[in-house]
Amino acid sequence: MTAPQEVGGSEKSGMQRPDGLAYRNNRLSRTAVPSFFTLMNLFSGFLAVTQIHEGQYAYACYLIVLAGFFDLLDGMMARLSQGQSHFGVELDSLSDIVSFGVAPSYLIYAIALEDFGVFGVLASGLPAMCAAVRLARYNVTYEGEAKDYFNGLPAPVQAYAFVLVALNGDAHSWLLDGATLFPVVFVLSALMVTNIAFDGTPKPTTAYLAAKPLVVTGYVIGVALIVVLRETGLLVGLAAYILTGVLRAVYRGVHAVMKRNVNSTKLSGPH
Repeated sequence: MTAPQEVGGSEKSGMQRPDGLAYRNNRLSRTAVPSFFTLMNLFSGFLAVTQIHEGQYAYACYLIVLAGFFDLLDGMMARLSQGQSHFGVELDSLSDIVSFGVAPSYLIYAIALEDFGVFGVLASGLPAMCAAVRLARYNVTYEGEAKDYFNGLPAPVQAYAFVLVALNGDAHSWLLDGATLFPVVFVLSALMVTNIAFDGTPKPTTAYLAAKPLVVTGYVIGVALIVVLRETGLLVGLAAYILTGVLRAVYRGVHAVMKRNVNSTKLSGPH
């Protein structure tokens, strides 16, 4: 009786082995495409650093934008192929630190803050360090589902802000003044590590349009500004996006404090 059981057991395991192998191969194929775009994000960030080193700041700016395009694609492909995994999340964050942390930090150092010595080095390093903290926080709180908002300013958004500062610097030289750039660096870096809610990427669905008409209207106005004013319009639109998140957080904070004061007054009763 023992032999048939052994044969049956081996046949059973033999039947399971191809299924397990097929599952692993299928899983690998589903994660390969998003990972490819993630690595292209990383490579674009690396190329941006090389262009900054060569003094080709405009090329570096466009490469950071290209990295953002690949970053958007890897998320879309992961959702479409159901290839989301913790490996993909970790790889994405490591790539983002280079493309949206190190590259923009080096960019603002090279174009404006290098002349400020140690203070310029410390300030220009803040975006990279705060981006790393933000991405690490995202990784440990990742729940596998995309949300309609971001906790803290997304690292790509602050990178785009510095890209736009660089691209608009020739037309608006005050953007590269220390009196302007130092506060901008500190504020954008701090916003990345806050819990302020910023709107997520809009979804092209009727449900999203019906649920958030003001947000959609804001994005449409932003696109119109970009078409008319190009880099300046994009800078204005990005500034409006950031200010909207900050002002909304301030309003909610003030409203919560006022509501708590009213409730405490009611509980204390008349004297």
